Amino acid sequence: MISGGVKERLFTRSYIFICAANFLTAFSFFLLVPTLPFYLVDEYGIESDVVGLVLSCYVIAVLCIRPFAGFIADLFQRKRVYLIAYILFAFLFSGYLLIDGNLWQFILLRVFHGFAFGALNTTGNTLVIDIMPSSRRGEGLGYFGVTNNLAMAFGPMTGLFIISHGSYTLLFASALVAAFVGLCFALLLKVKKRPPVERSGPLMSLDRFLLVEGIPASLAFFMLAIPYGMTSSYMAIYAAEIGVVHGAGLFFTVQAAGLIVSRLISGKMVDRGLVTQTITKGITIAFIGATLEASLSVAAGWSVQLGYVLYFLSAFFIGYGFGTIFPAFNTLFINMAPNSRRATANATYLTGWDVGIGAGMLLGGALSTNGYSASFTFGAILVLAAYIYFRVYVSKHFERHRLR
Repeated sequence: MISGGVKERLFTRSYIFICAANFLTAFSFFLLVPTLPFYLVDEYGIESDVVGLVLSCYVIAVLCIRPFAGFIADLFQRKRVYLIAYILFAFLFSGYLLIDGNLWQFILLRVFHGFAFGALNTTGNTLVIDIMPSSRRGEGLGYFGVTNNLAMAFGPMTGLFIISHGSYTLLFASALVAAFVGLCFALLLKVKKRPPVERSGPLMSLDRFLLVEGIPASLAFFMLAIPYGMTSSYMAIYAAEIGVVHGAGLFFTVQAAGLIVSRLISGKMVDRGLVTQTITKGITIAFIGATLEASLSVAAGWSVQLGYVLYFLSAFFIGYGFGTIFPAFNTLFINMAPNSRRATANATYLTGWDVGIGAGMLLGGALSTNGYSASFTFGAILVLAAYIYFRVYVSKHFERHRLR
């Protein structure tokens, strides 16, 4: 609460440490996002449509563990669950250095890594809410999200640089080191213990694992995640396909710049109560970026210089749009849940995202048989559909079910 007009302190020691831990989690993750498609083609010689299928196993694993991770994080002490998940997440990076070229070993490793990441991400996104003051939640989530965006700025660029000038072994070793440094920050967190949560009713009911009131919003988030998953996984290959061969890694840096700028603004809008208005604004901007992205092949065909201009413009608009959306959507879910079910609310929020990212990986690869421009055109159409669905139904549903 705000007393005497003075804001409660946001940047506490534990808040800074969990932001640092989250940055290094995301950095180690984003080192691999644009590089694994190249790794699979180079090391296993598989086709582009199969790449999406292999990569999606990670997201499917994350999706499967989310609801259970949310339930466990609500039931037990969240820091303990967070640390166990972080230890597993960091340790499993060593597996990439040990597998001997067997594709099924790689798939199995990605599945277990997905389980660890899903539990870690769900618990971390809830633990930071426990640490920050509620009066600055939108702002705090915005800054917390900036750590993801900084990782997105430097992770893909660093990963592409490493495989261009080093090796895949160096890539995986770098991710391993980053994850273990993040674990060191996580170990320094101090979080107040919560009283145990009393549960009643059947153990295996749907509302144990998902926030039922949040399912419509999760569907909108799913629709938005599909084009984002395509961009994260296939933009580097798409750029090479249309002849944008210089500075491909900078796409993610420009996208992250848009994410960071928007985060610094949107969180404060959310704290003023403008949750649904912030989301519609973000989707509108994201649609502009997705449309530019879909038109890249045509623009590059007219002029390489025009292709480069639209390439980086699309990166910024996509970043700014999604950076506006993220903290607002997160707050929307939290505002529909009692405090005792924050992790479950976050699990529902992130499940929609995971399903969409996985679908984006699958669809992006499948549609790429006609060129990646077809994939990104489909993505732009989905962003428009999400905008209509959110305005017509989800925003009204939220107003009927919000608790705060």
